[in-house]
Amino acid sequence: MNIFALFHERIAAILAGFGESGRLPIALEPARFVVEPPRDAAHGDLATNAAMVFAREAKASFGSPRQLAIEIAAALTALDGVDQAEVAGPGFINIRVKPEVLAVVLRAALIDPAGFAKPSAREGASAAPAPVNVEYVSANPTGPMHVGHGRGAVFGDALASLLAFVGHPVTREYYINDAGAQVDTLAHSAFLRYREALGETIGEFPEGSYPGDYLVPVGASLADIYGDRLKDKAEDEWLPIVRAAAIAAMMAMIRDDLAALDIRHDVFFSERSLPHGPEGDAVAAAIADLRGRGLVYQGTLPPPKGKPGEDWEAREQTLFRSTDFGDDVDRPLRKSDGSYTYFAADIAYHRVKIDRGARDLIDVMGADHGGYVKRMQAAVRALSGGEASLDVKLCQLVQLVRDGEPVKMSKRSGSFVTLREVVDEVGADAVRFIMLHRKNDAPLEFDLARVVEQTRDNPVFYVQYAHARAASVRGKALAAFPDLDVSPAALAEADMTLLADAGELGLVRELAQFPRIVEQAARAHEPHRIAFYLYDLASLFHAQWTRGKDQPQLRFINEEHRETTCVRLALVSAIGGVIAAGLGILGVSAPSEMR
Repeated sequence: MNIFALFHERIAAILAGFGESGRLPIALEPARFVVEPPRDAAHGDLATNAAMVFAREAKASFGSPRQLAIEIAAALTALDGVDQAEVAGPGFINIRVKPEVLAVVLRAALIDPAGFAKPSAREGASAAPAPVNVEYVSANPTGPMHVGHGRGAVFGDALASLLAFVGHPVTREYYINDAGAQVDTLAHSAFLRYREALGETIGEFPEGSYPGDYLVPVGASLADIYGDRLKDKAEDEWLPIVRAAAIAAMMAMIRDDLAALDIRHDVFFSERSLPHGPEGDAVAAAIADLRGRGLVYQGTLPPPKGKPGEDWEAREQTLFRSTDFGDDVDRPLRKSDGSYTYFAADIAYHRVKIDRGARDLIDVMGADHGGYVKRMQAAVRALSGGEASLDVKLCQLVQLVRDGEPVKMSKRSGSFVTLREVVDEVGADAVRFIMLHRKNDAPLEFDLARVVEQTRDNPVFYVQYAHARAASVRGKALAAFPDLDVSPAALAEADMTLLADAGELGLVRELAQFPRIVEQAARAHEPHRIAFYLYDLASLFHAQWTRGKDQPQLRFINEEHRETTCVRLALVSAIGGVIAAGLGILGVSAPSEMR
């Protein structure tokens, strides 16, 4: 039950009534106003800016937004469940609901915490959500993943889970960058390990190669399979063999590293397959498609900004008219040697997604891809005739620290700390929650010492401990009242009017926000909002528990008052259920005990 959405619909209906009477335009857009918690909880349970938003439209009939607010408030007061609606300042409205409304919220959160938060569970929900394609990780298959890859992996996976939670059919996709110079360098590095496995002394690896120990097994495997038969072959003979073996081994390692975080994809798509697919050259087909739409031409580009004119050589190129779709400059599709640009391959790949039926596309990329956003969004709009959209989510860098000092080196990779090393040290739950406890485009400092501390400063511990504490309270209630039925259905029958303390009511109001937070997070593609919300809910819960230590009458378990214990246990169980549902969206476990 999303009471914020419910009251948004009620206020929209009131405004529509004013429209039918000729006092407001009929075609007002309800999406323009919001219903949200008031900044000060003392002002009520909900607040809306509807009168302020429609001030211009209201001027002729109402004179001022405050007068419109007065009449909206009067109409709200007449509705069931509304205790009070007051106008504040120039036209904001604070709404206080009756206790039975909060009781309905609590019962809904208690009986089905996950369903409580889903838009489809709301009366008046819109049509079925559209399918979404989420592409994330897509790390080059040249070695183990580092923590930067891990942030994109966790973010993309949590976003996919969030969208699936609210009803979207979701395809989780990994784009294998297995074409280009980097994988050829990987193959050359693996070939050195192969020769090393045959007994040669290789010495120091060339600069720019991949010297990490992770290629040692690849070299040994090649030696087992081929003996020394590859050693004397020409490069154009051994390179495809070694490259394929190295890529396969790297992808197996990457899949294994992702599995340690419980991340799995539905589709792994090979970049190398684009020009050599079963239906021919997909890149050429994509360029031809755009050319047929008048969006590809032969021309020259102006020199880059700030580049001296004498250093610039104008050259006719095959160009995509990306400026027609909001980009800063038209983009080349072929290099000077006639080969395709990376952008051309990416166009072809997104065309494949669109041809599969995807219309809502999300790409999760590293922060260094910021300059790529406009051109890819232009390409998707062009390829789909405006029917598909692309949201690019950029994940900022992760700085690993321990005891305040940066952590940079790894024996396994040769240059950086691998994601798997971090997971093995602190656990998957800590990695996932900490990665999601910052907005994706904000830099993240990951403190390897702090994330294993059992303190409030460690958010994953603090939230998981709240769930474990809720389970502990249920256990203690059974110890005090062995015959007590602690099932959600039984607890839902408790007398909710017994929840009268400000801290208890504050917890119910916080529970009421869960559906709204989930909906907003899904709409904005921002799973960190769930993590923030869970921390806030856990903080309020722990604070109320602490108040009970100082004031015995506020304790969750009161051995002399069975009914009070039942209703407080209902509250505690709802809190535990909502925390478990939120952690489930984020892919984090909800333990019932912590040691």
